[in-house]
Amino acid sequence: MVQPEKSEIRHSVQRRLEFIEFRLFWEGQINRSDIVEQFGVSVPQASGDLKRYQESAPDFIRYDSHLKTYRPTERFKPVHLRPSADAYLSQLRLQESGYVAEGETWAQQMPDFSVVPILRRPVGPEILRAVIGAARDSHALKVKYQSAYSNTTTWRWIAPHAFGYDGFGWHARSWCLRRKSFRDFVLTRIVEVDGSKPEKINRAEDVEWNHSVTLVLEPNPKLAPGDKRAVELDYRMEDGKCKIETRVSLLYYMMGHLCLAPEHDALDPKVARLVLVNRDEVERIRKAVKSQIASEAQA
Repeated sequence: MVQPEKSEIRHSVQRRLEFIEFRLFWEGQINRSDIVEQFGVSVPQASGDLKRYQESAPDFIRYDSHLKTYRPTERFKPVHLRPSADAYLSQLRLQESGYVAEGETWAQQMPDFSVVPILRRPVGPEILRAVIGAARDSHALKVKYQSAYSNTTTWRWIAPHAFGYDGFGWHARSWCLRRKSFRDFVLTRIVEVDGSKPEKINRAEDVEWNHSVTLVLEPNPKLAPGDKRAVELDYRMEDGKCKIETRVSLLYYMMGHLCLAPEHDALDPKVARLVLVNRDEVERIRKAVKSQIASEAQA
């Protein structure tokens, strides 16, 4: 069976074919009404989409006249969709956390589920819009910022060029005109924006952002054999190890989240389940980057 190239199918039609396979793969059925409700197309258009899919994959779908629905056959294999367990579970998490509304995801017959509540750190859309615009247009922003090291908010000029996510919230990677260095400014701590001005910065000079480091991880040797095996499965380890690459500017956050810092060594191994195998190498890279920043500041 020769499949048409995706480029030969209009994007809107391709999306509906992917939706058909999503429902067949994850929920085991699809109806014309599902397509109509999801995409707002007419009933004849939905019928045409199902016919197109049947013609492209005649052995993968059958009509159940008893239940009046289309079901996948035993030979069913997605050809328009690349199923992802992570993507499906993310839809559940995002909907439960309120980041997407019911009906905005393709999943309909969701299993009963619950997630640990996320402490939401809302960012004002106007604040985000201003920061995105400044990064896009090479401008600096005058912001009122609440630093973690100060009891009061202060006005300062920052020139953002990128965004980082630390696992809990977003920050703007920016050149601080007052400190004369690249720093992370947490978006939720930007209280107010009061104007902008052109400010050309060389993104290549943000050494911490542009350098990466690879962490080699393995289960904490203090864990029982069963616990070690569970950790290996959780992190998809091969030969008892896994590698994670991150920017040097995000290293601090990752070390904290995974309890990899030296001060975490005293923690219960069931809390600090991972250990950093190449700590000396990671520290050498971190120090080399810091040294380069210091040298450039003195130049």
